[in-house]
Amino acid sequence: MRNARRSAFAALCILSTASVQAADQALIDAAKKDGEAIWYTTQIIDQFAKPAADAFQKKYGVRVTPVRADNAQISFRVLNEGAAGKLQVDVIDGTAASTALQKAGFIMKWQPDTATRLAKEYRDPNGYWTATNLFIMTPGYNTNLIKKGAEPRTFEDLLDPKWKGKMAWSGPSSTYQTANFVGLVLAEMGEQKGRAYLQQLGKQAITEVAGSARQVLDLTMAGEYPLSLMIFNHHTIISAAQGAPTAWIPMQPALATLSVISVTQGGPHPNAGKLFVDYLLSTEGQQQFRTAGYIPVDPDVPPQNPELRPDGKNFRAIFMNPEELQDNLAYWKKTYDEYFR
Repeated sequence: MRNARRSAFAALCILSTASVQAADQALIDAAKKDGEAIWYTTQIIDQFAKPAADAFQKKYGVRVTPVRADNAQISFRVLNEGAAGKLQVDVIDGTAASTALQKAGFIMKWQPDTATRLAKEYRDPNGYWTATNLFIMTPGYNTNLIKKGAEPRTFEDLLDPKWKGKMAWSGPSSTYQTANFVGLVLAEMGEQKGRAYLQQLGKQAITEVAGSARQVLDLTMAGEYPLSLMIFNHHTIISAAQGAPTAWIPMQPALATLSVISVTQGGPHPNAGKLFVDYLLSTEGQQQFRTAGYIPVDPDVPPQNPELRPDGKNFRAIFMNPEELQDNLAYWKKTYDEYFR
């Protein structure tokens, strides 16, 4: 894999000694004049986006309208709006969309004061994005179809013939998850051994689903597939708490990515967008992520289930930032096509 690096996740939990700063009154006043902000988000609407937007509006009296899309859809939509000179969005988030949009000139170089207390790994050194929460990608399974203790625990276990035709994942036509799996394997095993492994896994007839990782997990819970690869581990906890037959597998290493947020350059409501980003990075905003069952970046706000967040010891992950994901995506997609198409 090119340009990828490993990070001990323990290092991501170091709290900056910088003081926490509240939103500037001038920004609050300017945001209220804007009146609203449009937010293109990869977050689940009912689970997080709408509750967070409602809490922000209650606090500041500024409306936020979330529009759900995946990374590819957000990039495509913003690029088209920008090319037409009619940018309609003020805030975007995701794991990879910001890089291409930054290069195109549609991301503002700005970070909120609330970000200064976070570890430096959670802040773009060039100032274009700040992380809001972590996404940890692991396999998930249907606990009615696979008894606990019988689930595959390692990459090698996935090659067992008994799993042939029983696994699913989100295809590259809709999201980046299959390509990211390739990147994870190559990062862990190296080019030669990684490709040999992918060649063997390609014989397992994994079903490619045209949908998000969340949709793949939903199909797994419904019994369509016993096992799903590259789902977000916190989604299984959320669904299991509601009675769904699902659990996640701490297969090591997991892929850890940042969901990062940015204010657009040329959006219609820049001050409202800034204030909303500031809110999400505040302790109150980070508690919103925790309440929704997500994994916050604030080390003082742990996830509801501490096991979800890799500690580098009992649960290991390979971390990749948005630039690494974007720089390697084309190569990983090409490699995926070689072995799984």
